[in-house]
Amino acid sequence: MDLTNKRILVVGAGLSGQAVCRFLVAKQARVTLTDTRSREQIGQAAKELSELGVTLILQEYPPVARNQYDLVVMSPGVPLTVPPVVQAKEADIEVIGELELAYAFAKAPIVAITGTNGKTTTTSLIGQLFREAGFKTLVAGNIGLPMISEIENFTAEDRVVAEVSSFQLETTKQFAPRVAVILNITPDHLDRHGSMEEYIKAKARVFKQQGAVDYVVLNYDDPILRELAKDCPSQVIFFSRRHILEKGSFIQNGQIVVARDQGAEIITEVTSLRIPGAHNLENALAAAAAASALGVSATNIANTLRNFGGVAHRLEYVTTIDGVKYVNDSKGTNPDAAIKALEAYEAPIILIAGGKNKGVSFMDFAKKIKEKVRVLITLGVHGYQIEEAARAQGFHEIYAVENYAQAVELAGKQAKPGEIVLLSPACTSWDMFRNFEERGNLFKELVLGMQEKE
Repeated sequence: MDLTNKRILVVGAGLSGQAVCRFLVAKQARVTLTDTRSREQIGQAAKELSELGVTLILQEYPPVARNQYDLVVMSPGVPLTVPPVVQAKEADIEVIGELELAYAFAKAPIVAITGTNGKTTTTSLIGQLFREAGFKTLVAGNIGLPMISEIENFTAEDRVVAEVSSFQLETTKQFAPRVAVILNITPDHLDRHGSMEEYIKAKARVFKQQGAVDYVVLNYDDPILRELAKDCPSQVIFFSRRHILEKGSFIQNGQIVVARDQGAEIITEVTSLRIPGAHNLENALAAAAAASALGVSATNIANTLRNFGGVAHRLEYVTTIDGVKYVNDSKGTNPDAAIKALEAYEAPIILIAGGKNKGVSFMDFAKKIKEKVRVLITLGVHGYQIEEAARAQGFHEIYAVENYAQAVELAGKQAKPGEIVLLSPACTSWDMFRNFEERGNLFKELVLGMQEKE
């Protein structure tokens, strides 16, 4: 892809959009960046990009006419219904995202991980598997580092591990990872995609352009993914927590096993994993299958699985105060993720939940609350929806609060020794915070502050 003197409009000035601008400037493209936010809201990056020669059109989108731009590059956070995209398509101007742009310059084989839940944990784990097996490895994508920032620094002998979201996959055209991984698909982002069918279609784009030499790793226990397997142009590798498979990764006699054409290999005991919960066992099975497909040995896989301690904001242990364990699961941004968090523990739970709903039902979450939770504390713009769903299930030990300081203080008063205070919101953080990391960090700060007062 020759970008010299190409007129390119970048839509969205978040981390992804900023990284795209820097990359395009280095390729001698003529770059315009647009965002509905102001220069002040974007901050220092606006000044830096201006100094690089990027034209900034802020607080409103510019009209896009035929022959005005050669390419439009979307940031994943911006929906494809905004005027520049609609106008670009009408004018036959190509619209892609940062993921597609990065792929055009990739030399290293890519392992792309998607799914409703577990993406960040599995991406981090696969990255660690490759690094500890001796590969120079880039871990990037939706996990925080835009792939475009580093993609040209990795060769065919290296590995790129990318967390990819449905938002990123929407704008792919030729993207074809060497290994695609779909962990699970449950209702999420329906406010953006419009329907479950469209959401599934977006996820399936991760394997659509693959060929016969590529692999797709799918969850055999997920009926949606078993059905999608019929449409895969690549080699399907299943993983399963519940079934013994002829080929793939599975549990047998309490051990993780990977079976390939050359036979089955025992990896390690399930009890040797440090990350809690049945969902994390599934993440480990998916990671083992993906790493094995690209040549990582059973011994190396076993060593990494035994050492991997998880990621921040995903069932992250914070501390224990007066016999009460505090756990930060701020990354539980949808009901299914929060259900998995509740299922990871046997002790009674004081649950803090709420935030901004993404257009999904809380009914199944409420059923799990009734089963696992002793006290529910709700907050955020849609906390009341969780409360209503829980009451409809006959659960009434509920307190609504206004902020996280109140939530943590109340949780501390309600919890008894041996119980768990769990932040697993089942909602996004966008009503009160910039992202789930900011929310999780505040929770940890408040909990540790409470410990200091003891």
